[in-house]
Amino acid sequence: MFRAAVKGRVLQFDTAGADGGNEVFRDRQTGSRWLQSTASAISGPLKGTHLELYPFQLTKWSEWRRKHPQTQVLQPLPGYAARLGRMNQILDQGIVNAGGGAPKGAFGHDDRLPPRATIVGLEAGGVVKAYAVAALNKTPVVNDQLGSVPVLLVHQPASDTTTAFIAEARGRHLHFQAANPGASRLRDRETHSLWNAYGVCLSGRLRGARLRSLILEPEFWFAWSEFHPGTKLYKEDSPQ
Repeated sequence: MFRAAVKGRVLQFDTAGADGGNEVFRDRQTGSRWLQSTASAISGPLKGTHLELYPFQLTKWSEWRRKHPQTQVLQPLPGYAARLGRMNQILDQGIVNAGGGAPKGAFGHDDRLPPRATIVGLEAGGVVKAYAVAALNKTPVVNDQLGSVPVLLVHQPASDTTTAFIAEARGRHLHFQAANPGASRLRDRETHSLWNAYGVCLSGRLRGARLRSLILEPEFWFAWSEFHPGTKLYKEDSPQ
């Protein structure tokens, strides 16, 4: 999800096919073409410009509704759903239906994971790193270090929800572990305070503290590694 504006100018986008196995959009205002994975304009007057990544949460509807019972739901304009279905069918032919491998036209190949492995990507401290969802299902709480930034990732398998934070509160570097089987509750090792999976301290010495959120980017491995060729990859046996 990205902020649909460049230097104060609001842009509107339409699907414009695929390039390198990645969906491409065209903005109506300038005709520039943008890659989905990088949010960068690859042609047109805005070539080289990047859209700002917008904080978002990918989760199951049941979990979102539990957290936000008064949530609003976007209703498409008349005719949009039918048009979207046709666009998705065209994209599926070139992107999704590729027999489990990278789609036709994808650039490069990184065999550290299968092409269609789902990952969440993170950029912090000048470091780019991918975390395979399969690995997070086995190790739902990950304490990591990206450059100078201490990082916490929390994966809740039941709702397929992954969150990430800077692992610091009130000037203190913290390390976390799951406090229940579903990792919806955590406990920090330094103060033994209890936290939820969304970075809020519920009880203990740090009650009321909030961890600063980081934005995760869900991707297929082939797309992430294609556009982040120097990416690091989390290993399950990394020290915690």
